[in-house]
Amino acid sequence: MQTAADGLESPCELPASAVHDFNANGFVKLPRVLSPDIVAHYEPEITHKVIELNTQHLPLAERDTYGKAFLQVSNLWQHSEMVREFVFSPRLAGIAAALLGVNAVRLYHDQALYKEPGGGITPWHADQYYWPLSSDRTITVWVPLQETPAEMGPLAFASGSHRLSHGRGLSISDESERVLQEVLAEQDFPLAQTPYQLGEVSFHGGWTFHRAAPNNSGTARRVMTIIYMDADITVAEPVNEPQRADLSNWMPGTAVGAVPDTPLNPVLYRR
Repeated sequence: MQTAADGLESPCELPASAVHDFNANGFVKLPRVLSPDIVAHYEPEITHKVIELNTQHLPLAERDTYGKAFLQVSNLWQHSEMVREFVFSPRLAGIAAALLGVNAVRLYHDQALYKEPGGGITPWHADQYYWPLSSDRTITVWVPLQETPAEMGPLAFASGSHRLSHGRGLSISDESERVLQEVLAEQDFPLAQTPYQLGEVSFHGGWTFHRAAPNNSGTARRVMTIIYMDADITVAEPVNEPQRADLSNWMPGTAVGAVPDTPLNPVLYRR
């Protein structure tokens, strides 16, 4: 009998258009990547660790925009063997490598993003603002741990925005929401904002601008993300304080110009 862990090991056959769509739009949504049984098996442990490790205890009304967007807990894999199975999935990492067009990917870090009932917007931003890396061969898988209808705040993308350089210097904030909302509308980047079915996941590139609406449901929007990078990528000189913090936290001891081959950054898939 196949176990949930077995399901995370097996390769995933991508739709013929997946790589083209990722390159054209900066993201791709893929249905039925994970079975309902896999999601049901791992969700309770991921949620348990989010509750255990969460350090945000202010009421929603007392938080800033970033704090209202989600509860954020990183590198859960270091705290649970079961979460490690999920994060180290060859199935998910293999998709990441295929979409990036690289031979191998290594882990940057994982990140649980739980948007509480009544949680606010996730402002427009591009993740790679935070990453001191030498290329754009980076990708994030966004895995909802429940069906995610519109009222829960599913991830939304500006299609093709990975080619837009304006706004890359903005951290996630009220300013990024205001500025990018205007720029993306002026330059007519289509908004892709649709619900996620159970087992459906999305992959987006590091420079793809994305956001999420508020969670207007009565249930937490539970999402697990895993960030992958080309296994041969090197560290770039940090250009802002978040990048300096990321280098210290997620690629400790790696010199500028070196591959981040640390215990925190194992290769998760190789062709």
